[in-house]
Amino acid sequence: MTPEDAINLLREAGCSPDVVEHCQTVAEYAREIAEQYNSRHNSGHDRPADIELVTIGALLHDIGRARSHRVKHVVIGAEIARSFGLDERIVRIIERHIGAGIPKHEAAKLGFPEKDYIPETIEEMIVAHADNLVDGTTRISIDERIRRMKRRRFKRNAIRRMVKLHNAVME
Repeated sequence: MTPEDAINLLREAGCSPDVVEHCQTVAEYAREIAEQYNSRHNSGHDRPADIELVTIGALLHDIGRARSHRVKHVVIGAEIARSFGLDERIVRIIERHIGAGIPKHEAAKLGFPEKDYIPETIEEMIVAHADNLVDGTTRISIDERIRRMKRRRFKRNAIRRMVKLHNAVME
């Protein structure tokens, strides 16, 4: 799948131009993060990030916003991606990109199918983190993201997960 194919899928699903533009910005940043990650982890001990998967996953991460702008867009997006027959690795990026992930017990409270929505692969982590650091089409710092989370009274566990994700991807 090419980036153009992914953008066409966003439009076919019914995403607004603002969502498409946001996804493009996240994909650009995610690609940069993946390239930096690969250059820092070239010792052979870590598996390099699949840059093509990161790019396509980032482009499609918000496909669920075609139907909802609530937190459940991740579940809806995974359903849409499966209906298009997309690779399960892309589906998992879509499903696990929210914040720094949602653990099973929190997912159940949100009415999600009961399972973990925590990014596991480096590609899932990179897309989630790039999305965290993009507000609309503007990049923000990790410090700004944490300030916003505190203002919105996110639980400390969510903030800790955000810092842990940042450290895994950026260091």
